[in-house]
Amino acid sequence: MRADIHLYASTDMPDAGADGPSPQDRRYSNDEVVRAYRKVEVWAKHADALGYDTLWLTEHHFQYEGYEVVPNQVAMGLHLAGMTERLRFGQAFNVVPTWHPLRLAEDFAMADVLTGGRMVFGVGRGTVPRESIPLGSAVASGDNQMSKDADAANREAFEEAMEIIQRAWTQERFSFHGKHYDLPPAGIPDRGRDVQELTLVPRPQRDVEIFQPVGSPRTTSYVAQQGFQGVFALASPERMKRTWDLFSDEAAKVGRILAPGEGRAMQLMFHVGDSTEHAMKRGRPGHDEYVKFLSPYGRFGLYGGDLPFDYAPTLEETRASRAMAFGSVDDVVDVLGEFMETLDLRHALLFPELPGLTQDEVCEQMDLMAREVLPRLGVTLPGAAGVDATPAEAAVVR
Repeated sequence: MRADIHLYASTDMPDAGADGPSPQDRRYSNDEVVRAYRKVEVWAKHADALGYDTLWLTEHHFQYEGYEVVPNQVAMGLHLAGMTERLRFGQAFNVVPTWHPLRLAEDFAMADVLTGGRMVFGVGRGTVPRESIPLGSAVASGDNQMSKDADAANREAFEEAMEIIQRAWTQERFSFHGKHYDLPPAGIPDRGRDVQELTLVPRPQRDVEIFQPVGSPRTTSYVAQQGFQGVFALASPERMKRTWDLFSDEAAKVGRILAPGEGRAMQLMFHVGDSTEHAMKRGRPGHDEYVKFLSPYGRFGLYGGDLPFDYAPTLEETRASRAMAFGSVDDVVDVLGEFMETLDLRHALLFPELPGLTQDEVCEQMDLMAREVLPRLGVTLPGAAGVDATPAEAAVVR
């Protein structure tokens, strides 16, 4: 199984938890945001030394609340690649409708060439109106009752943009004329000639895998039939298995025959403690903070049966659903092992960063996963035997 690390890149949040401020009442300074980037540098070096395959971040904008403060994952990945030796850097996910597709294609290609192919391309459609609308994209969300019109416009623009990106990467000369994009538009003069086609400079020097999160049946079908890698998250093993199998069935309809577990990845939030009780005590504030932050976006509806859109689980309900892994080494081995067996899991994005954890505690979580959990499941990372949970680089970050 391929083992990756996924981070949100949050500011320090010592008052995380159910009794802390509401998410919208949090506000962090620019200096605190910059310190979050310094923490990511330390975590990237530690993940690299442990032997994780890829470090994934996430794109968000105008995030004064401090939960996810990286607006450009390609730029951050290019920076981190210069500080590490072999770790790859994935985007979970570039919010494609908020980009011009050719700028995203260029930026990724440039970073991938400069890093020798260490970028991993992930795409999504967005979830937050405050981020998407100022950047020119409609988006369905809990704030607009999951507007069908906004979702349709967003999906149309996204699918056109993805077609443009793939043409730009794979064709020496390309053009695209659709509802949302007209490239190149008619009538562009160029030294006495009309521009009929474009050429992206540079292009990636390899075939680029594309990762996209899946949730709805329509998105599952699109990702599977486009040949992309589907990314699954925050569901009980039983619920995830349904969509996992649907993905394979939809791929087969266009002749893409997947082996068990192939073409799919799963993100798993986890927290390992000395005991179940210790993990619950230390992990509860971060769990509850994420629930406050994410439940209005409908993130926990796949825990079980007929749950409301804004379902806000307790930690006990999360553990019962097994959608996250909180507990002792044995507990986390048991949950991840169930997903591995149920899904024939070949690729996991392991998420150790909870609000309220310190920089060193997140390093410790990566270390415990690499040294204690994964070997019990037959997964050995190449650097896990000789890396301290508190790396020396941590001393330079105050």
